[in-house]
Amino acid sequence: MTTLTTFPILRRVALMGSLALLLSAPVSAQTDSYPNKPITIVIGYPPGGSTDLTGRTLAHELAKRLGVPVVIENMGGAGGVIGAQKVVNAMPDGYTLLVGANNEIAISRLVSPAVKYQVKDFTPIGLIASQPMVLVASQKSGVKTVEQFLSLVKKNPGKFSYGSSGVGTALHLAGEMVKEKDGLFITHIPYRGVAPLANDLLGNNIDFGVFVLSSGLPHIRSGKVTALGITEAKRSAVAADIAPLSDHPKLKGVDIGVWFALMGPAKLPEPVRVRLQKAFDEAMQSPELRKKLEDSGSTVAPPQGDLTRFLDAETAKYKKIVDHAKITND
Repeated sequence: MTTLTTFPILRRVALMGSLALLLSAPVSAQTDSYPNKPITIVIGYPPGGSTDLTGRTLAHELAKRLGVPVVIENMGGAGGVIGAQKVVNAMPDGYTLLVGANNEIAISRLVSPAVKYQVKDFTPIGLIASQPMVLVASQKSGVKTVEQFLSLVKKNPGKFSYGSSGVGTALHLAGEMVKEKDGLFITHIPYRGVAPLANDLLGNNIDFGVFVLSSGLPHIRSGKVTALGITEAKRSAVAADIAPLSDHPKLKGVDIGVWFALMGPAKLPEPVRVRLQKAFDEAMQSPELRKKLEDSGSTVAPPQGDLTRFLDAETAKYKKIVDHAKITND
């Protein structure tokens, strides 16, 4: 039986329900009309690098399919972390997205306690492309093959060094994976990016180095450094003459690359995610996009049935390397 005292409660419940409907209506309307203004893709690096090229190539194709401008915002710093953090903190409305690499999406938090976000703080939309890395030798080293590299380093523990683009980068992890497979003692020298690493390798100031393939190929083709092998288990279409490191019996299991993905903030509304996913899938079929990425040294990613599962598996792989090598970037 309803009493007189229950009527105020019922009225308040009804009022709260009406208010919720009023508040949700604009959100629903915005979702239904998405997108209706420019979309920003954040790149956590300066213009000109592989992540920037990948992001700009994708942005051009997404704009065609979404019917609004898709603009690039470069936010270099902290190995991509500053840009990634901006997207994590952004309103989850589909107007601020990230084209990021494994460094800032999955690796950084494993090596630096200052990085608080996790993979779960993003909404994965699609894997764009990947590139292998390449282990190279300077002319000074005299090394021409993987076997010579392994033999020289094994016989001279601690004498030689290899360079990467920084502590906790994918290039660093690739070098540590090679070290772990054959129990090598070779010192890691972190550089502030690929350019100074290249300068020291070409100037014979360091013995070995790890490049992203697209960055290393010009120096390899010119003969200024020697390619010892790529870090993925399959050959690259743009450098089929360079064998995988894992072809060597002592380096079985070396399989790590650099990948690029389109991500949004966590909790993107499902209609927005679906709209972005559809545009992304269509963009990835563009012959122009595929050619541009392949010409840059990337392999266009196959459709991912479950990108979250892929990201979890990659993160677990990186954690194993980080823990074994005790990599920290405090």
